[in-house]
Amino acid sequence: MTLQNTRLGIWLMVLTTFIFAVQDGISRHLAGEYNVFMVVMIRYWFFAAFVMTIAARKAGGLRAASATTQPLMQGFRAVLLVAEICVMIYGFTLLGLVESHAVFACYPLLIAALSGPVLGESVGWRRWAAIAVGFVGVTIILEPGFGVFQPAAIIPFIAALMFALYGLLTRYVARRDTAATSFFWTGTVGSVAMTAVGAWFWEPMTGPDWVWMGALCITGAAGHYTLIKCYEVAEASAVQPFAYLQLVFASTLGILVFSETIRLNVALGAALIVGAGLFTLWRQRQKG
Repeated sequence: MTLQNTRLGIWLMVLTTFIFAVQDGISRHLAGEYNVFMVVMIRYWFFAAFVMTIAARKAGGLRAASATTQPLMQGFRAVLLVAEICVMIYGFTLLGLVESHAVFACYPLLIAALSGPVLGESVGWRRWAAIAVGFVGVTIILEPGFGVFQPAAIIPFIAALMFALYGLLTRYVARRDTAATSFFWTGTVGSVAMTAVGAWFWEPMTGPDWVWMGALCITGAAGHYTLIKCYEVAEASAVQPFAYLQLVFASTLGILVFSETIRLNVALGAALIVGAGLFTLWRQRQKG
């Protein structure tokens, strides 16, 4: 892998995190006005169309993209991701972007912690120590015992747990399926599952909000496209640390657009989580 490719990969990851942060901001706005299930359903319609368009242009077309020997696991992955998105967006409406992303940033630590029981990977004491530090950070953000703990604060943590499991299952199915196949199943099955739920919660939307919905669909497709390109030109271990910039971008949006504030405990907790996560990624790269 050349330095130039790695540098391009890093810039693509920065762009991806910015696009996803904008997508989260639009989701926060729309979910504050309309039912979360409907918002995610429409977003997934566009996502499924995007996935099928990409698959149709590759060798073998849709048949090759959908071919798998583990359909139940692929289907479960897809449903798990769309459920996680619903949970996270619901968290945005209750907690805002800043606090939701501060807690959600612990998902790489959850992946490291669960990689043993789920994938049979070994996790050394240094990574376990980093995981422990990260969860101290989560605890600082949630503030249990100070009389201000909200049950809603656990929602982004549940989303992080779901996303971590999704990430591990993606690695599991990758042992037999290509990334293109996993991507195809994620979009199509997720769209079918979301339509089965979201259709019951349809609400009429205003003209301006249809524009925002269009922007949500476009950012979703654009973010996935830049992420795919990122992993094509650079190793995941080299660009993954920059994924934490989504916390920075989303928090900035939360402050500037939605007038959110960053409390001291959230800043301290997020710093511990990100530091622990970066250490975990570094150890993984060293062992790799």
